[in-house]
Amino acid sequence: MGKKDDTSIENRVYLFESLASSYVSAATEELGSDDPAARERARRALAELAFVSCVVADTAHLSPEQVRDRVMGAPEPVDAPPEAVDDAGGNGGKKRNK
Repeated sequence: MGKKDDTSIENRVYLFESLASSYVSAATEELGSDDPAARERARRALAELAFVSCVVADTAHLSPEQVRDRVMGAPEPVDAPPEAVDDAGGNGGKKRNK
């Protein structure tokens, strides 16, 4: 593993720590709730913050729009497939009259 991987991990930790700290401060009642559903929602929010932290840290080379798309779950763009090779000898799949 190279320096880049170490930096990415450090960035993930830093981002998550910062985001989670703010969230925990704002959601202390939900995290300590007697209602299991409220606690589960709070834990899910923390999991989403962890995911966002990883995506942002791992996509520093992308534009902000591309990072937003990744965070929102948009699939990565796929290059257009190459033109299909015609198995019929390049005549559009038509049979030749002999």
